[in-house]
Amino acid sequence: MDEKWARTLDGISKLRDKLVSMNPDVLVIIGDDQKECFDFNNHPSIAVYLGDEFAGRAPGAVAFEQRGSVKPELTPNPGCKALATHILTGLLEKDFDPAFMLEMPNRERGMAHAIMNPLGFFTDFTIPTVPVLVNAYYAPQITAKRTYRLGRALREIIDAYPEELRVVVIGSGGLWHTPGQSESWLNEEFDVAGLQYLESGQIEAWAEMFDRYEPGDDPSQEISTPRGGTTGLPSPSGPQFGSRETLCWIGAAATVDGSKTELVDYVPVYASPVGNGFAFCDRPA
Repeated sequence: MDEKWARTLDGISKLRDKLVSMNPDVLVIIGDDQKECFDFNNHPSIAVYLGDEFAGRAPGAVAFEQRGSVKPELTPNPGCKALATHILTGLLEKDFDPAFMLEMPNRERGMAHAIMNPLGFFTDFTIPTVPVLVNAYYAPQITAKRTYRLGRALREIIDAYPEELRVVVIGSGGLWHTPGQSESWLNEEFDVAGLQYLESGQIEAWAEMFDRYEPGDDPSQEISTPRGGTTGLPSPSGPQFGSRETLCWIGAAATVDGSKTELVDYVPVYASPVGNGFAFCDRPA
């Protein structure tokens, strides 16, 4: 476990250094929301945050390396209203139906951890950021194929932005993880197969592989009973629970579809279980 902890910290450190070298003007982070911004009164499939600033609970890089936990206070981070508005209107023109947020829906809870975690791991909370939230978690969820098309649309929309901006897109979460579920396990084979598609730039094929997966009678994938983390509603095919955060990877990778990606590491952690993956692409096609 100590060795895997060290590899995980090394993966975070390498991505942090890579982000510094990329020197982005703006980040676009694709992540899911687990009842942090939204609840079952209204839970959109896609949402874009347009505010000038947001805040949330985030791990500090130093505290994390000391095996600390998430900071108790909300940490602010600048938004980027101009690019966010361009993305929102661009998605509408491309036949997506995103929700939008001008303010934080839940000020006490703050922004989703899928947005705040990479900011805590890789930044000092000063880079303007556009959160793009997708419902990867609660059935009925967005599909991998839909998320792939979202990523392709984001690339076209960002390319059409009238100002020169250096934009880095981050896919947050994943890979396979079902902590707390009955007979929880780690499907390394599934993760590795997906990462091979990522490395070779075959992102649409990765999305198709994800959507083809059939959980069968695997108890760790059972979602028909309403409880914490489930709605009791039917889901598209594909893995369930946190493993669906892989869709955020697929959406981000779709922005550089066809480009080879460097896999920094894949760390299978059975204590959770979770597949910790780290990868980047700095030469998009």
